Amino acid sequence: MTEQTEAKDERRRPLSRERVLQAAVELADERGLTALSMRKLADRLGVEAMSLYHHVSNKDDMLDGMIDLVVEEIELPKPGDEWRTAMRARAVSAHDVFARHEWAASLMESRTNPGHATLRYYDAVLGCLRRGGFPMALAAHAFSALDAYIYGFGMQEISLPFDGEEEVKEVAEALLEGFPVDLYPNLYEMIVDHALQPGYNYSDEFEFGLDLILDGFERLLVAE
Repeated sequence: MTEQTEAKDERRRPLSRERVLQAAVELADERGLTALSMRKLADRLGVEAMSLYHHVSNKDDMLDGMIDLVVEEIELPKPGDEWRTAMRARAVSAHDVFARHEWAASLMESRTNPGHATLRYYDAVLGCLRRGGFPMALAAHAFSALDAYIYGFGMQEISLPFDGEEEVKEVAEALLEGFPVDLYPNLYEMIVDHALQPGYNYSDEFEFGLDLILDGFERLLVAE
C-alpha cells in the first residue's frame, strides 16, 4: 500500500474526538500552535470545519484535549517506586515529551479545565512524594520547583540558536571572531573550555540541574 493510498484511507475514517485531537497535535508539532485553526485542522482531516464541533466544543476544548494527549506520554510514578528515582524518571520523561511537542510546555499550566490524564499526572506525582514521606507543603514545593525547572529549561532549550554539536561549534566560532576577551574573560573561558569541547550537548545540562534540585529536597526531607 502506497503512502498516498494510506493517506486517502485515513481521510475516509469516521471522525472521532481522539482522531481530531491527534491530528491537532500533529499539526501543532509540524507548524506551531499559532498555525493551528479549525479550518486548517479540517483541511488536514478532509472534512468541513463544522464537522469538528461534533467532537470538540471549541478551540479551548481542543487545546485541553491536546494537552491531555501529550501528558499521557509522560512516565508516571508507580506505587512502590522510591520517590527520588521516580521523580527523576518523571522529570526526564517530561523533558523528552515537551521536546517532541515544543508548543506544549508554554500551554500546560494555562488550562482551566484539565482532562483526566492531566489530573492523573498531577495526582500521581503528589502521591509519590507523599508516600516518600513528604509533608503536603514540602510535596507542593517540590512539585512546583521541579515543574518550573522542566518547563523553563525546555523553553530555553527550544529558543537556542543551535541544535547539536556541529551547530554549537558554528555559532560559537562566529561569536568568537573579534571577541573582546579582555572585557569578557569568563564567558570566553566557558565557550572555549566547555561549550566547544568534544561531545558537548546543552541538553546534558538538564540532568545536572535536576540532580541539584533533588539533592536539595532530599536534604529538606531528612531534616523534617
